[in-house]
Amino acid sequence: MQYQNHPHSSDVFIKRVFAVGAVAAVLILLWHWQPGTPATESTPVRTIAARGDLAADEKSTIELFEKSRDSVVYITTAELVRNVWTRDVFSVPKGTGSGFIWDEAGHVVTNFHVIAGANEATVKLADGRDYKAALVGASQVHDIAVLKIGVGFKRPPPVPVGTSRDLKVGQKVFAIGNPFGLDWTLTSGIVSALDRSLGGQEGPAVEHLIQTDAAINPGNSGGPLLDSAGRLIGINTAIYSPSGASAGIGFAVPVDTVMRVVPELIKQGKYIRPALGIEIDQQMNEQLAALTGTAGVAVLRVQPGSGADKAGLQGVSITANGVIPGDIIVAINGKDTDSLSKLFARLDDQKVGDIVKVRVINQGKAREVDVTLQPGN
Repeated sequence: MQYQNHPHSSDVFIKRVFAVGAVAAVLILLWHWQPGTPATESTPVRTIAARGDLAADEKSTIELFEKSRDSVVYITTAELVRNVWTRDVFSVPKGTGSGFIWDEAGHVVTNFHVIAGANEATVKLADGRDYKAALVGASQVHDIAVLKIGVGFKRPPPVPVGTSRDLKVGQKVFAIGNPFGLDWTLTSGIVSALDRSLGGQEGPAVEHLIQTDAAINPGNSGGPLLDSAGRLIGINTAIYSPSGASAGIGFAVPVDTVMRVVPELIKQGKYIRPALGIEIDQQMNEQLAALTGTAGVAVLRVQPGSGADKAGLQGVSITANGVIPGDIIVAINGKDTDSLSKLFARLDDQKVGDIVKVRVINQGKAREVDVTLQPGN
């Protein structure tokens, strides 16, 4: 018997073999492609390593932040803008900054530049409550402003106050604020330098600043700079950076200045600087310094009846032959005053009514006189 070939049946058989082989190949590939280990092996379970106790400095930093956080506030400002067409007035956000609770009466201390040019300010507490703030007083020359909020219950604690006159370069400092709107941020560093001066372009120079490498960014302004005991030692006020971001050089107004200025702002709404009772001028001072070759502050005119007048200080004289220089102040209480900013800084360390020893040079001759400080303008 001869068997006949059936081409159609053979083709179907071959196709089925190839189909089964293709499926098997796909399954094998999928088996090798799937992530993880083969099902025959067990997945190892990672155990959590014991942390152990926190280091002593970590504990103290955590405790410092937890104790200080409620005393720090977040400040947002706005200005009123009038529509030139409709004449409607509406509020436009202006900026943000930081501040801290000063006392139980609800006074909040911040920087002058945080609220400068604003018509409204809102203070946000650490527990989320918001309060409209009223401006109590401000001193641009110190970059300090005082606001007030009405907290009826659960008043946040005032930040403990320390001193800045005994600060040492190298000691630890901590800054709490709201950089870039990132609220209640803690950064740390050291005191990098003391008695720095900053500004003078858009306003008067701020003197006696603390320099620190603690990260201070836009939004940190007005927040507290604390020592390792959690005491206020300064107000974070500025950074030095061409890009506007923290570059490891920040500045803070020292708390000794704050303690002198803030009570005056609360009491009378402004700070009255102690003065000698003389008239001075920046441009004329530079000319007279070049003429006499003496680095100091030239007295242009003495106010009649002032402390300087009673002490015998002499201003310039104008004669037919020209201007004759008078007294040039070179030191206050033994500290050099080779510029106007230095003179203001020396006087700012005193109070109205204090008697200061003024060293002057006139026609190459030096003398010292005692001057009673009076209220300035």
